[in-house]
This record gives sequence, structure tokens and C-alpha cells, in this order.
Amino acid sequence: MPDDGAASDADRHPHNHNHHHHGHDHHGHANDRGIKGALRYLRWLPQMWRSPINDAVVDLVDPRAGERVVDIGAGLGAGAMRAAATGAHVIAVEPTPFIRRALRMRRAVSRRRADVEVVDGGAERIPVDDRTIDAIWAVNTMHHWVDVDRGVAEIARVLCPDGRVLLVDEVFTDPSHPEYERFGAEHGPEHHGFTLVDADQMGALLRAAGLADVDASNSDIAGRPVIRVTARGAAATEV
Repeated sequence: MPDDGAASDADRHPHNHNHHHHGHDHHGHANDRGIKGALRYLRWLPQMWRSPINDAVVDLVDPRAGERVVDIGAGLGAGAMRAAATGAHVIAVEPTPFIRRALRMRRAVSRRRADVEVVDGGAERIPVDDRTIDAIWAVNTMHHWVDVDRGVAEIARVLCPDGRVLLVDEVFTDPSHPEYERFGAEHGPEHHGFTLVDADQMGALLRAAGLADVDASNSDIAGRPVIRVTARGAAATEV
């Protein structure tokens, strides 16, 4: 029985399921569940609906009409809805049930609803077939990943040859961040039991997974200090 009282998009599109399903484990970080997780997300609602960082990341990914793209940890659709406006088919992967329900409500009233598919999953389980995705991005979700190795392996699995990857986490603990006083000084990711992301480690994992043109660094996007990781899908191999 679906956890939110309605058939999920993945349930309605069984061809999207694949044998990389890892049992019936919960998706997403344990600290995102329950009342505490919900209350923390309430503070972030405006940024989850629309934000400069999501706008900038989607623009950098440059989704194109007819492409299939994935937003990992789509939240309320700040990136997914912007990407859908390009004519790409957006698979919005969201592990948190109450956020996923809200995203489905936003999708239902959107003119671009046919271009957005909301699915239950996470970085560690992206419910699409191998090598079917043209671009993947994630904004402020890497520190939520429960199994980083598995998340990287999933990205490598689903990405088309020469497909695009952009993974971004804002560094709220950097005093130059415009929201440092509000979120970073006392309430950075580690305050909530999450693990801060290391750019070099993420880059090494993507290279080990066979992705090409990997670049991982501390950077700046939309006037905010970020960890930025880019890569491309491995080229198709001769059989």
C-alpha cells in the first residue's frame, strides 16, 4: 500500500522499476523523518519552493526539450519545476513522504504537470532503467545521503553516455554565506546529525565509478559558497 494514500508515479509506470531495488528499506536519512524532521523542513519552505541556488543549478545543467532528467531530493520542486519549463521530462526523486505529497500537489496544479514525474526514492535508489537519463542534479542533498558509495553507483548506472551531473551543497557554515547568521552559525548540517560533504571525496568516488570529466571543488554559485561536483557519463563501451 502506498505510504501517502495514492498510487505513486512509479506504481503507475512499472517500466520504470528495475532490479536495482534494494528491498523495502527506508529512503533518506533517519534525521529527515518524524516530527523533528518536519519542523526543520518548515523553516526551509520558501527556499524549497523557489530559490536562487536551484535556479542557477538548473540553468547550469541546461535541460533540453525531450531529455529525461533527474532531480535527486527534489523537495517541493524548486529545481524540478524550473527544469520542466524547458520541455524536458523531469523525474523528481524525493524520499520524505510528506514532502513528496506536497510536491505532488504542486505538480497537480502546474501547467507543466505532464513533464514532471514524482517518485519515491533517493540517491541510493533512483527508480529508472540503466543509462536512460540525460542529466542529474542535486541541491543541498548530498549531506542527507545515507550511503554515498551507493548513491554514486546509482548515478553512474542511470546516466546516459556523456550525460551531465551537477551536485551542489551550500556551505552554510562559511561566514560569507548570505544566510550564515540564520542557518550556519549554530544550525549547520552537522548540528542535525548529518555528515558534511567533502569535495575531494565525492570527486574520487565519481571517478572510481567510471564517470568522466570529474571536477570537484569549493566554488560559488548564485553568490553562495558551495561544494560543486560536475561529471559526465562514461562513454559507451564496445561489445
